[in-house]
Amino acid sequence: MFDSHLLLPLLLSLSWVVSVPPPGTSSGPCRRCCDPLEPHEGSSSLASEVHTYINMTILKGDKGDRGDRGTPGKAGHGGPPGVQGTMGSKGDKGSAGLPGDPCKTQDSAFSVGRRKALHSLEHYQALVFDTVFVNLHGHFDMFKGKFYCFVPGIYFFNVNIHTWNFKETYLHIMQNEREQAILYAQPSERSIMQSQSLMLQLQLNDEVWVRLYKRQRENAVYSDDVDIYITFNGYLIKPTSE
Repeated sequence: MFDSHLLLPLLLSLSWVVSVPPPGTSSGPCRRCCDPLEPHEGSSSLASEVHTYINMTILKGDKGDRGDRGTPGKAGHGGPPGVQGTMGSKGDKGSAGLPGDPCKTQDSAFSVGRRKALHSLEHYQALVFDTVFVNLHGHFDMFKGKFYCFVPGIYFFNVNIHTWNFKETYLHIMQNEREQAILYAQPSERSIMQSQSLMLQLQLNDEVWVRLYKRQRENAVYSDDVDIYITFNGYLIKPTSE
């Protein structure tokens, strides 16, 4: 195999031989090799020059080993969003979840009536009822004539009575021992139906009932054994827990 290191001296010696003028020519004044060439008198201005050319491709060595991988550059700016692709195929049906808690409904309602008339005494009386139309969950105590709150919230209540001829009618809708609304009718020759309604915010174990005023003058409510003239109704509108 040819050694490229031996070629360089050979080329340099050749360039030196080519540079020497042929015998019989005037060498002219002494020059240094680095002085610029000047044309001789009477010679052509386009003097030939000898240039040394070295073909570096024959001096190329063997290919080196692959270098180490450089550090990654900084991430470029995000490009604009692409066009929305086509919708994929429908996935498989998932597994059934755990059963949830049972629905807890909160309600309370009652509607009761009375067939017997009632006259005032020397003390206050709770209006007790003898007929049940509705008593959801038994929240109304028929023996005491009182509704007991088991579901705190807002309630609606209504009382209907029939007055007695020539007698005063004087009742209150009570929340615990507090008078909340009055139902009153003056003595009259004619008996009439009277009604009172209201809404109350109740707390747990509150009591709602109808109280007949004590005797100071003739005070009574009318009824008979055939028809029901006296009713008391109530129901939950909105529980506090919602």
